[in-house]
Amino acid sequence: MTTVLILYYTRHGSISELAKHIGRGVESVTQCQAIMRTVPTVSTVCEATASAIPTSGDIYATTDDLENCDGLILGSPTRFGSIASPLKYFFDQTAPQWLSGTLADKPAGVFTSSSSMHGGQESTLLAMMLPLIHHGMVMVGIPYSGTPLAQTQSGGSPYGASHVAGGDNANPVSKEEQALAEILGRRVANCAAALSKCKL
Repeated sequence: MTTVLILYYTRHGSISELAKHIGRGVESVTQCQAIMRTVPTVSTVCEATASAIPTSGDIYATTDDLENCDGLILGSPTRFGSIASPLKYFFDQTAPQWLSGTLADKPAGVFTSSSSMHGGQESTLLAMMLPLIHHGMVMVGIPYSGTPLAQTQSGGSPYGASHVAGGDNANPVSKEEQALAEILGRRVANCAAALSKCKL
């Protein structure tokens, strides 16, 4: 079984909803399984500690999840055009995996959500790629050909899947956003299945 880790941070639920559609894309590929994981929030109080298991939703990721996956899809809301601090904090602790090449030659994709159309989606997607490229991962995007990328009136980018949540975070994931998320999941899963059979 080829496993694709979908690792994300969400605050209002848009990212977790997008992650579900990406997971459907992953599992549309024969013998591929989506593993959903999240990360805890970062506290401003130094003494604060989070429970090891969240009260709801997907469980927290560990570095073992990185070591065991065949591919990775990383999701973060936009934070002033960049990655959210809880997800960055998680990756800031992956120097041992970087040194050992745990993620090298594995495929990766990225996804995001923002409240406005021009809320920094593309710069957030590009920012998420940076640690993955440092880990030696093979980046997978979304092509214009054969996809609704050129027709979308909301989210979607060649750099990765995205969603425009609206100022009150009430916008549902549109049909085009759903389709692009599933395409990203399917592409990463296909790459993971192919790359797991060979070494670059």
